[in-house]
Amino acid sequence: MQYTKLGSTGLDVSRICLGCMSYGVAGRGNHEWTLDEEASRPFIQRAVESGINFFDTANVYSDGTSEEIVGRALADFANRDEIVLATKVNGRMHAGPNGQGLSRKAIMAEIDNSLRRLGTDYVDLYQIHRWDRTVPIEETLEALNDVVRAGKARYIGASSMWAWQFSKALYLADQHGWTRFVTMQNHYNLLYREEEREMMPLCRDQGIGVIPWSPLARGRLTREWDASTARSETDAFGRMLYKDEDKAIVERVGEVAQARGVSRAQVALAWMLSKRYVSAPIVGATKTAHLEDAIAAVDLRLDEEEIKRLEEPYTPHAVAGFA
Repeated sequence: MQYTKLGSTGLDVSRICLGCMSYGVAGRGNHEWTLDEEASRPFIQRAVESGINFFDTANVYSDGTSEEIVGRALADFANRDEIVLATKVNGRMHAGPNGQGLSRKAIMAEIDNSLRRLGTDYVDLYQIHRWDRTVPIEETLEALNDVVRAGKARYIGASSMWAWQFSKALYLADQHGWTRFVTMQNHYNLLYREEEREMMPLCRDQGIGVIPWSPLARGRLTREWDASTARSETDAFGRMLYKDEDKAIVERVGEVAQARGVSRAQVALAWMLSKRYVSAPIVGATKTAHLEDAIAAVDLRLDEEEIKRLEEPYTPHAVAGFA
């Protein structure tokens, strides 16, 4: 495994982050492809054994049970001081007022709930899981600053939003002397590159670590265009993200993979890892091959001609993933 600094911080993270949305108690949440604890633990163990030290989950994943499973597994398989543990806040966690969002009340309650479920005194990275238009960003930033000052989080990060919103948040944090965001977890892959227009240049300029979600485009980059999976058949959100014109890119991935004698997943991830502004793509794994391909991709180097061939068919997309 290779490691890199997370943006301009001094934090060392593996070039692959294991996304843990797929691990949780069945029937809790809306992910029908979720693996239960017994099925999840081998993936977390294999990730640790391979050198992956970066794990991402969220309070809302499977109604909090993802955090519980990840916390117990990492306590059994890893050294906490070596692990970079990330979680997120914003999604609805209970019915009624203040059950979701980025108010001071919600943040202060949910960081404690996440720490309890994870079985740890702190998280390394606490992220806002989208922008909350109902709460002044100043309130959110000040609350997150207090979470860091209390020792409950080491760093804070953000997820998919407009570049102007992220720029505003960074400016306000600097203006008030609050802890600033150090990461951006955004929607980015070979099929969706709209983030290259404004968000990626902003992150490069500000030293922000980029940790993209869905680097394999919900699996579309790992198989033939018309192939389906249990997830793709039930993932209404995923069906909104890509379009028929993307088939040409999927075909190019297949051609490069065949020529190289590697999997499509390795090619798609190697392309992402070739981007200097990307710290670590967040990869989910529900099959052994998913994790092994991600690990192998770290050592795969694409040449300039291969990268050009993969990027050439891209056509602009409507903004998707947060708006």
